This record gives sequence, C-alpha cells and structure tokens, in this order.
Amino acid sequence: MARHSMRWFVVMMVFVATGLSFLDRQVLSIAIIKIQKEFQFSDVEYGWVNTSFLLSYALMFTVGGWIIDRVGAKKGLAVAVGVWSVANAFHGLMNSLPQLIAFRFLLGLGEGACFPGAAKTVYDWFDKKERALANGIAIGGSAIGAVIAPPLTIMISEHYGWRAGFVIPGLVGVAWVVIWLLIPWKNSIAQINLQAAVKKVEAIPLLNLLKIKETWVFILMRFLLDPVMYFMMFWIPKYLSEVRGVAYQEIGNLFWVPFLALGVSNVLGGFISDKLVKSGFSVNKARKMVMGVAAALTLSVPMTEYVSSVYVAVGLMALYMFAHGFWITNYITSISDVFGQKATSTVVGLSGTAGAISSLLLNPMIGKIVQEYSYKPMWIACGVLYPLAFIGFMLLIPRIQPLFQEVLDNPADAAVLKADP
Repeated sequence: MARHSMRWFVVMMVFVATGLSFLDRQVLSIAIIKIQKEFQFSDVEYGWVNTSFLLSYALMFTVGGWIIDRVGAKKGLAVAVGVWSVANAFHGLMNSLPQLIAFRFLLGLGEGACFPGAAKTVYDWFDKKERALANGIAIGGSAIGAVIAPPLTIMISEHYGWRAGFVIPGLVGVAWVVIWLLIPWKNSIAQINLQAAVKKVEAIPLLNLLKIKETWVFILMRFLLDPVMYFMMFWIPKYLSEVRGVAYQEIGNLFWVPFLALGVSNVLGGFISDKLVKSGFSVNKARKMVMGVAAALTLSVPMTEYVSSVYVAVGLMALYMFAHGFWITNYITSISDVFGQKATSTVVGLSGTAGAISSLLLNPMIGKIVQEYSYKPMWIACGVLYPLAFIGFMLLIPRIQPLFQEVLDNPADAAVLKADP
C-alpha cells in the first residue's frame, strides 16, 4: 500500500475503533429495557452497573495512556480494543447482576485506553500540518458510533435477541484487532517521517510530568468541561421528555442530530486548523483560533432554556456539539504539539481521567439542581464554561510549542512550531 494511503488507512482504522468504543458502551442503555424485564434489576442496581464502568474507565484513561507511551500505539490499542470487545461480547452471556457489573468494569478497562491510543497513533503517523485533521477523523468515529448505536441495537435485538446486540459488535472488534496487527507499522512510520528513521525515545516519568505547568492546564481544562459533555449525553433525553413533553419514540428521532453535528465538526475542526497552518499560520494561532470560535459558539447555548420550539432547542444542542467537536479535536492536537512522542498518550490519559472523575462527582449535584430547581443553571454553565476555559488557556499557555527535543527532529515541524505566535 502506498505511503499516503497507508497512513489514511491507519487513521480510518482508529475512526472505526473509536466508533466501536461509543457503540459498545451505548448498547446497554438500549438493551437494559429488556434486561430489566428479564432479570428484574432495579434502577439502583443499574446505577451500580454504570458506576463500575465509570470507575474503571477513569482509572484506565491515565494507566492506559502511560502504558501506551511505553509499549507503543500499535500494541497498546490492539490490547485495548481486544479487551473491551471481549468484555462487550461477554455481556451477551451474563445471567446475574454480579456478572454484568464485572463485564461492565472490564469494558471500562479497555475503553479507557482508546483515546490516548488514538492520539498516540495520530502523532506517530502525521506531521504538524495534517495532525489536527487526522485527530478529527480519529475521534470523530465516537460520534458516529453514538449515532448508529440505538437503531443498530434495536434492529439486532428484534431479529436475534438482546444478547446478540452485544456479541456481534464484540466479534467485529476482535476482527478489527486482527486487521490492526497486520499493519506494517515500523516501515511506514519511517517513510512518513520524510525517510528519516524514528528515534527511540524514553517516555517521561509520570511524576516529572506532574511537575510541568502545561500538564495541569490541560488536566484542569478537561476537569472543568467534561461534565458539560456528560450532561448532554446523560440528561438531554430526560430533559426532552420532562420539560419539552417529547414522546419517547420521538426522542430517538431527535437525539441523534447533536451527535451527527459532533462527528462532522470533529473532522471539520481539524481540517480548518491544518488549513490555517498550511496557509502560513503558526500552530499556536491555528489551534487557538479554532478553539476560540468554539468557545464563542457555546455562548448561545443558554438560549435553549428560552426558545419555544423543541426543534430550535435541539438545534442549539447540536450547535453545542458542533462547537465541542471543534474544541476537542484541537485540544487533543495541542497536547501532542506540546508533549510530543514522549508523553502525548499519558497527558491525554491524565486529562481524560480528570474529566471522568469530575463528571462522576458532579452528576449527583446535577440531579439535585434539576430536581429542586430547574435545568436553567445547567444551560448557563454550558454557555460560560468554554469561554472561561479558553481565557485560562490563553493566559496560562500563551504559546503552544514543544517541551521535548524529539518534536523538533523533523525540520518541517520545527519551522512550523517556531513561527511567530
């Protein structure tokens, strides 16, 4: 396979992997309706099932990123996809609550390493002028997985039963691992880096990373903003039903729209950022311009509380998702711009863990606010947190530039990164 097509084939494989990660985690949210009827699980017990996933997911974001920075993206992502695919298939074999909790925990262990592995893969295969677009494609699969999960799960369940809804995607994941391991990784990387051999570098110890200001900036940004995304994922169906009076069937017809907007903007946000770099903008300007536009777009989200039309409200939710796609693509790309080959996966993992922990802690508070007051404070938070995070990013990291020397080994990268901010 030609050099150019090989690297895009790799990123499309990562697109499929992130799509499978979101599809696999959402199958239970659809199948639980039938599972609860069959096994008589209570809502509290279902809550414990979700908690087991979030705990292992939060843990493995950091641990998985740390491991991938040491064993490499090819091996690390293969193990991650393999673990969560087998765990997902096991869901179809469960016959008790402890089994479901255990399989859900195992699913989180695998999926926690997905996005650190995706970021590391993109860093290995793409230079600064194409890395944002590649990251957008790689993580954009997650949104597409979220779009297709409900109808696909329902279709499989109707024809083959709810257990097949877990087993079939699990087997697809195992097939993905086989194809992934056949990719000629080392030779392709050497070609893509302008025929220069890739230097063996040692990963930065975790404690040393935690002494770096930039590490904490990226961690705190994710800690601040991830609860907004989890609010959109977990609470919008309930909002549409209770506040907007939307019928259950109609929610399914509306809820995919914001996730489609997210998938489109993941790719578009990366494309625009890379286009700016190729047009002569510095990496610093390109990444921050797109993130600044994203932060500005979120300012309109509080209007969701006040518009009368449910379709306009869903449109505003889609606008938020569109803005988040711009933001998260360039956020992850900025981490790779700063931390390079030595620590990209670890820092992506640390920040992901921070976001999962923040969401886990704040979710009960969101419930209390919604129950005792209204959704209004949540919509206001959705509108102001991204601009606040962007202001902090501008002040605390005034220039996006590499911290470690190996990022400058490629002269073309060096020229881009040393451009005036």
